[in-house]
Amino acid sequence: QVQLVESGGDMVQPGGSLRLSCVVSGSVFAIYATNWYRQPLGKEREWVASINDGGSTAYDGAVQGRFTVSRDDAETTVYLQMNNLKPDDTGLYLCNREGKWGQGTQVTVSA
Repeated sequence: QVQLVESGGDMVQPGGSLRLSCVVSGSVFAIYATNWYRQPLGKEREWVASINDGGSTAYDGAVQGRFTVSRDDAETTVYLQMNNLKPDDTGLYLCNREGKWGQGTQVTVSA
């Protein structure tokens, strides 16, 4: 059964950077897409970015040009590099694939 473990969340100032990781186990890593979502406190979960089995990526317009999703097949890990962070990027970031969710990692952007 697939398991997802996120890490890398922290509190940073506006303009800062973070790299989130999603370690995948119990799955044939390279043949499924992996998605990143975020959920601000008290709001609905929203899609952020995806990487598919071919390595193609897609981004929500709010993060396009600032966030980069990538993967390391040898480490069975998907990354989300986040640059030029804004207060609106604050939220619980969750990894999703094959219908499963991780527990999330908190990102807080505040001066």
